[in-house]
Amino acid sequence: MPRGLYRYIWRVSGRDQIFLSILAVAVFLLDLVPLELQRRIVNGALAKHALNQLVLLALGYVATVVAQGGLKFLLNIYRGSVSEAANRRLRLQLSPASNGEAAQPAPRREGVDIAIIVSEVEAVGGFIGASVSDAVLNGGLLIAVFGYMLVLQPWMACAAVLLFFPQFLFIPFLQKAINRRTERRIQVLRRLSVEIVDEAADRRGPREDEPYRRQVDTIYSLNMQIFRRKFGMNFLMNLLHQLGVIGILFVGGWFVIQGRTEVGTVVAFISGLNRVNDPWGDLVNYFRDMTNARVKYRLIAATLDQRPAEAQAAS
Repeated sequence: MPRGLYRYIWRVSGRDQIFLSILAVAVFLLDLVPLELQRRIVNGALAKHALNQLVLLALGYVATVVAQGGLKFLLNIYRGSVSEAANRRLRLQLSPASNGEAAQPAPRREGVDIAIIVSEVEAVGGFIGASVSDAVLNGGLLIAVFGYMLVLQPWMACAAVLLFFPQFLFIPFLQKAINRRTERRIQVLRRLSVEIVDEAADRRGPREDEPYRRQVDTIYSLNMQIFRRKFGMNFLMNLLHQLGVIGILFVGGWFVIQGRTEVGTVVAFISGLNRVNDPWGDLVNYFRDMTNARVKYRLIAATLDQRPAEAQAAS
């Protein structure tokens, strides 16, 4: 298997990633249309009491939402099919027959294979479906919405951007801590699977209760450490988002009082910040899933790369 996760992704799904990226671009471009429609409804149709214009803008809004929803549906179904194909491929690679080995695997391998097939493959395969399109969709949407806000009111856009800078400091730090605990958790689960398989096959007799309990307690402790860092990250991100809303209301209200902007622009900014918050959160989740998938892919690849050497030594 290739050493790098993205090399493997390109090998097994390169053409699919291109099509998924095209769909993602179409989705995020359509996501910009409601921002402008909201501004035009408030500043144009409502301000001028133009009913015909209001009806046309509302119908355009509905058409945009339906088109975007349909494209998102196709994108998600396509992603799911690519992910499941990757899961299937990885699971089949663990079959002894796929490597020309004997039907009966080595005793210790059974437990490791169970852990990989049941748990680890899902994280890798699930990420493969979204590995490129998620970055294109959410990254493109972030850039496009910030660009739209910058054209409307540069100072308010800059104030919104500044709120995201602290997240570039604490997110990588917390994620690295999560990844270290994830890798340790996988190793403990693999050892536990090996022991359970050995006991079921009467290879080592019944497990000793104390070592088993220690491993279960270790898994519990690692999971709780991961939860604290994961949800602490979410708390800080939500706090900064709310501070951004308050900042836009304050700065925007000040500009409206001074006659330097319109109420519709402030409404569009609040809507824009809310639209930015979702793709930003999705990008953070993408970064989290990517690093988690890299950890698990590295361990799976190392396991599969050992198989030919083990088979040669056994023969």
